[in-house]
Amino acid sequence: MESEFIYHVTTQKEWDQALLNNEYLPLHYAQDGFIHCSIERQIPGVLDRFYKGQSGLVKLKIEKAKVQRPVLFELAHDMNELFPHIYGSLNIDSVVEVISL
Repeated sequence: MESEFIYHVTTQKEWDQALLNNEYLPLHYAQDGFIHCSIERQIPGVLDRFYKGQSGLVKLKIEKAKVQRPVLFELAHDMNELFPHIYGSLNIDSVVEVISL
């Protein structure tokens, strides 16, 4: 069964800014065209590949049904695995939990 939650790793600083803006867009959104997300079991690998040695990180637990933009599961060719991508800004009320990493 597909999980009702997807996850996104960001910094506490970026999340604080999102709360002020009432929406979340990561720094690299313009270049990537979507928000990179993961399912829960993919998080350790994402942290290892992209966030090694970084501090001040948080994991956003996102309720997929509440996301107001398209969420597509797409193939990461280098991993041969599907990852959820959000096409557009993330509405704050879809985040049900913010977990410090």
